[in-house]
Amino acid sequence: MKKIWAPWRIEYIRSEKSKECIFCQKSKEDRDSQNYILFRGAKNFVILNTYPYNPGHLMVAPYRHLPTLDEMTEEEMLEHFDLVRRCTRALTEAYKPDGFNIGINLGRVAGAGIEGHVHTHVVPRWNGDTNFVTVVSDFRVIPHALDATYAELRYKLA
Repeated sequence: MKKIWAPWRIEYIRSEKSKECIFCQKSKEDRDSQNYILFRGAKNFVILNTYPYNPGHLMVAPYRHLPTLDEMTEEEMLEHFDLVRRCTRALTEAYKPDGFNIGINLGRVAGAGIEGHVHTHVVPRWNGDTNFVTVVSDFRVIPHALDATYAELRYKLA
């Protein structure tokens, strides 16, 4: 039997789950470091993905709960994609990735884990980051703790 230890996950398992949108909920709280909010703009914010595909997996989201890009104002859209660009710069400086996946999943069928609140994923990628473990065992190893990622990126977006 294969065992993978992830003792930090017990906090999530035991925690009370909110029915509210996580982007709306976390952006209203004054707990940026606990919520892994790296940067707050006027219309959008940057947050670490707590279930990352790779270390440094960031998300940019508007404060307003908007289901599609069509509903964003021009100001929201401009700042949103400026923040995406700033994320790639910060991640390049911190981790020197070989490339990025940048994407928006609109609707559950498109892969949206959080439906109804448009957000953009910024995922750093390295040659060989999909290794045998992912291919043959259907799981992924993330070699960097969220707290360490947060501490490293916290001031790079300012």
